[in-house]
Amino acid sequence: MVAQYDKTPVIQTKGLVKRYGSVTAIDHADLELYPGEILAIIGDNGAGKSSLIKALSGALIPDGGEILLDGEPVHFTSPMEARALGIETVYQNLAVSPALNIADNLFLGREILKPGILGSVFRMLDKKEMEKRARDKMIELGLMTIQNISQAVESLSGGQRQGVAVARSALFGSKVVIMDEPTAALGVKESRRVLNLIKEVRDRGLPIILISHNMPHVFEVADRIHIHRLGKRAAVVTPQSHSMSDAVAIMTGAMEVDASTEAA
Repeated sequence: MVAQYDKTPVIQTKGLVKRYGSVTAIDHADLELYPGEILAIIGDNGAGKSSLIKALSGALIPDGGEILLDGEPVHFTSPMEARALGIETVYQNLAVSPALNIADNLFLGREILKPGILGSVFRMLDKKEMEKRARDKMIELGLMTIQNISQAVESLSGGQRQGVAVARSALFGSKVVIMDEPTAALGVKESRRVLNLIKEVRDRGLPIILISHNMPHVFEVADRIHIHRLGKRAAVVTPQSHSMSDAVAIMTGAMEVDASTEAA
């Protein structure tokens, strides 16, 4: 993993700032996600992790600093703009529609229309094509323990629902997948499936930003760990260079490190 850090980051923030009146949510924050890695972001409650992720996913417009995608500055004014550039986010609340089936959830907001006049004029959906692509993606990610691609999402377990959300991000994310607490509401067995899925998505070429409070999960899957404190980066460490206790100490301010030093 060391050599890739000489490459241009897939996504990067430089001096990002967001203020709400007298409260500074993002305080000149820096971040780099490199090709082919899982970058975990950890931090105490109120550290500014959520605000940083919202800025990267287009849900928040920063007051200062810049976001670069493949080295080029980008300016998002909505999540749709970020998604159009290949940044997909899997939120803690899953953001799936329980009443819709798996295929409909995967293509929600990006439905495929039938070719010719049926699609262009009558706006008829190509259900067969969406189901085929949904099935192919679920098989590719090892998620076809689900027997029927057209079954309602509300009939799935929590882990299976999270799998649908991850599959959607892998289907449309061409640059980055951001995962916000993907195992927070899951049991041990389902969490294991999601962790394996995260590594599978990374191994298929999509770099991942993982936000999590679960330190064992972070240290299991992350290549690097970005520690966020008081609205900015306190340090970047690796599971090889620092222990969980070290990470917690940095997170709480009990241990001071040079935040400008990149972990390799």
